[in-house]
Amino acid sequence: MDTLDAIEQRRSVKHYDTNHKFTDDEINQLMSLAVLSPTSFNIQNWRFVVIKDTETRKQIRAAAWDQAQVTDASLFIVICADLKAWKDNPSQYWVNAPKEAQDFLVPAMSPFYEGKDELQRDEAMRSCGIAAQTIMLAAKSMGYDSNPMIGFDPDKVAEIIKLPENHVISMMMAVGKQTQPAMPRGGQLPLDKVVFTDKFS
Repeated sequence: MDTLDAIEQRRSVKHYDTNHKFTDDEINQLMSLAVLSPTSFNIQNWRFVVIKDTETRKQIRAAAWDQAQVTDASLFIVICADLKAWKDNPSQYWVNAPKEAQDFLVPAMSPFYEGKDELQRDEAMRSCGIAAQTIMLAAKSMGYDSNPMIGFDPDKVAEIIKLPENHVISMMMAVGKQTQPAMPRGGQLPLDKVVFTDKFS
């Protein structure tokens, strides 16, 4: 599917074919595309927890307002981020870069993020948001639908997935074969309400 078509046709789908299964190759393809998403300083701070276990899915569903897509979708992912990825062996993110780039970028990471908790969290949410959109558009191009989710108890889900220290959950994502189309779009604001030239008028 053409990228522009995938953008136009992507919708948040709630109803999925419970009989459809993803192959490991399909999951690997989707995740391999997700990790091509850009991150600041190439820190690749997203962490994806693919929930395959049926009982774990049920536990997460209970922590997510009993939303059926948690258990019904073929693929379910908890999209997280490591807040301290910038600190974890930063040279690993630039091993293939020219030496001049390494010499500039690697030492720049620590002073940019150190002691700036809000920036670290903002960075995590930015990175996860971009990766989530990659997953949704890639899934649509592969013939699947998706549903990004924030309706859940993050503390409970963190407990279920054993979220490590210094990690946060950004959102969850259901992916699969829809059984019912999404309802009509709620209403997109006109461009003149959201797009400005040079400055806010």
